[in-house]
Amino acid sequence: MNEKMEKFAAECHSILKADPGPNGLEAVREKLEPLLVDDDIIATYLGPDNDAARKVLYEDPELGFCILAHVYKGSNEAPPHDHGPCWAIYGQATGATEMTVYDKVGEPSGDEPGKAAPRETYLLKPGMAVAYNVGDLHSPKRDGETRLIRMEGRNLDGVKRDKYERA
Repeated sequence: MNEKMEKFAAECHSILKADPGPNGLEAVREKLEPLLVDDDIIATYLGPDNDAARKVLYEDPELGFCILAHVYKGSNEAPPHDHGPCWAIYGQATGATEMTVYDKVGEPSGDEPGKAAPRETYLLKPGMAVAYNVGDLHSPKRDGETRLIRMEGRNLDGVKRDKYERA
């Protein structure tokens, strides 16, 4: 990791150790935003030689949170989802992501997905980050290539999450 990312990871650790709740998450989100428009960070982690849809840049050995680089090619719209037992922060570096936030209107049951009703839609532009607390339902939509730095409360590789569909 470069020096800026190492410093950011250490600041996140200190913030989340002192306050792992919504206020700590908001403080981390605020610290992330300047990195999203930092030419050095973009070149190092999101430059043209990086085309990985998901690359773990840092995983905190004590608290478990992760910092990831995402490069998404083309258009896509994800279904409503949460991050299981974790929070997430989406940080837009290049491109734009239309994000929709949902209210849960039906619980998942067996193989049947839960139901989610759209509440709010907004556009994430470069330099913007948004935090989602545990259980917050949201869905990203992109019309072209996007590059993000995203954070998870813990590495979600292999973590089972409930499925939702729009009501």
